Amino acid sequence: MQHNETRNVSLLSRIVNRIILFLYKWRGWKIKERFPVDVKKCVIAGAPHTSNWDFVFFAGATHEESVQPNFMGKHTLFQGIMRNFMLDMGGIAVDRNKKGGTIEQLKDEFDARDELNLVIACEGTRKSDGKWKSGFYNIAKAAGVPIVLAYADNENRTIGFAPPMMPTGNYGEDLLKIAEWFRSKIPDLERYKVLEAQARAIIEGRNDV
Repeated sequence: MQHNETRNVSLLSRIVNRIILFLYKWRGWKIKERFPVDVKKCVIAGAPHTSNWDFVFFAGATHEESVQPNFMGKHTLFQGIMRNFMLDMGGIAVDRNKKGGTIEQLKDEFDARDELNLVIACEGTRKSDGKWKSGFYNIAKAAGVPIVLAYADNENRTIGFAPPMMPTGNYGEDLLKIAEWFRSKIPDLERYKVLEAQARAIIEGRNDV
């Protein structure tokens, strides 16, 4: 919700949260590396994004860690009867046509709140080959907040978080560190290999995205 807004939590959001927690526990997911303590504001960069179930299991893990995950959504989704539900679930309305764009709006949200953990699926879509979009990095850099990496090992049903990492401004080098961390968790995952290759291509000047 907005940092200065007070209202009752919707019945729908309470029901959905209970279902998510049930499914998370029923499927037997566990947290292998805990969310870093004392981090109140960050961009949580998650990968891989291969299924719609990713949201369910990740939301269950953050609930277990007493972390409220936030996500950005198109501002038109925060209207009418859906408004309270979207806000309760951690949604942040973003108007892509607004002056300053998405990054400036999210920077303002970080500035206005005492706590904000913005979750971004950096691959963009489930059909990604593993390359990342740079939006997560630019948001963290603009807001002056750390990046917390998060992986999901579907085979072993484990989720893990990395220590907070402040963006240095050298995207290629930072992306390589990110890729190496992910590969240390699931070395043979093809998407992580693609991410590492993308980072090296940026460093070598063969790719600027």
